[in-house]
Amino acid sequence: MEPIRVLHMIGSLEMGGSQAMIMNIYRSIDRQRIQFDFVIDKNKGGFFEKEITELGGAIYKMPSFKGTNIHEIRRSWGEFFLEHPKYKILHSHVRSYASLYIPIAKKHGLKTIIHSHSTSNGSGVSAVVKAVMQYPLRYQADYFFGCSKKSGEWLFGKKVVAGNKFYILKNAISTNEYRVDDNVRNQYRKKLGIDNDVIVYVHVGRLHEAKNHMFLLELFCNIVKRNPNSVLLLVGDGELRNQIEQKIKEWELGKNVVMMGARKDVANILKTADCFLFPSNWEGLPVTVVEAQAAGLPCLISNRITDEVNITPLVKKLPIDQGVKCWIDAIEKASFKKQDVIRQICEAGFDIKESSEWLQNFYEGIYV
Repeated sequence: MEPIRVLHMIGSLEMGGSQAMIMNIYRSIDRQRIQFDFVIDKNKGGFFEKEITELGGAIYKMPSFKGTNIHEIRRSWGEFFLEHPKYKILHSHVRSYASLYIPIAKKHGLKTIIHSHSTSNGSGVSAVVKAVMQYPLRYQADYFFGCSKKSGEWLFGKKVVAGNKFYILKNAISTNEYRVDDNVRNQYRKKLGIDNDVIVYVHVGRLHEAKNHMFLLELFCNIVKRNPNSVLLLVGDGELRNQIEQKIKEWELGKNVVMMGARKDVANILKTADCFLFPSNWEGLPVTVVEAQAAGLPCLISNRITDEVNITPLVKKLPIDQGVKCWIDAIEKASFKKQDVIRQICEAGFDIKESSEWLQNFYEGIYV
């Protein structure tokens, strides 16, 4: 039998939280039973494009929403479903204008899933427009997914989350890939030119306002003042790259901060570090905090992140609206001795095998 082909609307194929989550599942799922195809509204050539093609997935480009092209969006999606009647399931990770194409997918007989990966639209006029446009989703989709209860309530409301059409799909990882390994630590430090006695801090995330990089750099500037033998590895890319590079130069942190860009070796980079810093303004349930715990790192994270990410005692939550002092205090008290907590992460349901099997069964259960 041919596998069930599930259409994922993902926006772009660049490195991001929702992309990392769905790619983790895609690598692990039984592709003889379930195959993923992707719709994007950004330019092709993204971080995951080559891997998706190698795994047997197709990639389709649709027009991006500009605020004034509602007719174009609806027409393009209608034509797409007419040309591709094989699709019976649409799983949308884009929420901002999903209310335009989900009714069209349902009209063409598809079962629809809307997936919440966040708890905020940011700020400004665009955030207001998004909030207005995504409100109808709670009445349109067949099924509702969230990476956490908090992310579900934010997008769909408490009534939907309390109902029988809402499911939490945990941002799971391939746990053994992140297990503490001193050999990898030593090899990567040598590769990066970092001595073994250097304290290495790491942050993994898109260069976006949600991640609060300015706070992170201010914090690290204070760390360096106390201990110049410190390095910060910034993993990720995004629209704030130039602004962040300028701030690094302004604060004379060039010798201490390494901009690593989007990487496929995040597990090994985490193994190289001593402490994970994550002062986000908002999140759904960040998979990178799960990964950092699996790597045995003490994790200092924002108190604006859902408690559902507190899987192990390695996590300490701190405020971001009271300045960096309490973060500095926590760092000075922290133990940088790594711990193997893989078993706890698996028992909490964050192993990719369990999530992949669940989602596989879910798709097969709704496929008609």
